[in-house]
Amino acid sequence: MPKNPPSSQSFPRPFTAVDVVIFTVIDDQLHVLLVKRPSGSGEPYPGRWALPGGYVDIERDKDLQACALHKLKEKTGVVSPYLEQLGSWGSASRDPRGWTATHVYFAMLPHTAVKPAPGSQPGEMGWFQVVDDGVGQKLAFDHDTILASAIARLRGKAEYTSLPAYLLPDTFTLSELQHVFAVVLGRPVDKSGFRTRVLSAGLVEEADGVRTGQSRPAQLYRLKMPQQPTFFPRTFNPRKD
Repeated sequence: MPKNPPSSQSFPRPFTAVDVVIFTVIDDQLHVLLVKRPSGSGEPYPGRWALPGGYVDIERDKDLQACALHKLKEKTGVVSPYLEQLGSWGSASRDPRGWTATHVYFAMLPHTAVKPAPGSQPGEMGWFQVVDDGVGQKLAFDHDTILASAIARLRGKAEYTSLPAYLLPDTFTLSELQHVFAVVLGRPVDKSGFRTRVLSAGLVEEADGVRTGQSRPAQLYRLKMPQQPTFFPRTFNPRKD
């Protein structure tokens, strides 16, 4: 006969948290949102930068994704058009306060959509440029490892999906779409091949208006199915000069 499962009070419970890796593009560079750890007595990693997140509120959060969504909105003032679970990290050593597991999501937002978090003070949160697989400084907890994993996931999926498009506003030109792919991939993207792929996949549709500037006016587009990414039949190939 199988043993009865242990009661909810018969063994210690680990702390359960959700963290969110939030990407955007600023000045043609990929950035990630970080928050500064509080410096109060007993706080781990006081004053160090970390990914936004926090403990699951069992009274408020019906599931992990709901928790990730409300953490995202608390920090940015908006709901991301794309949220994906990255993975889970847990151990007895990642947080000095006790055995902790965190479930991590990553999101992408156009920079113009982000609003200051209600009640936040200058210096409490900021955008940091992504350099290689990090931000050039040590983060709190194991957030360096988590961020590196998120960067690798985003760059990997940018090879065969439309994920970088979520870094753009609702309407954009094909040149702007191509450029944001190049920013995420970290290399040039061939113009003719890119446009053929985007149009043949049915990723976009024409929107009202044109973008004017120094060159001739460019048609505006929008995502045809913004609720889900488009998968391309093959990966991008580096441009051969």
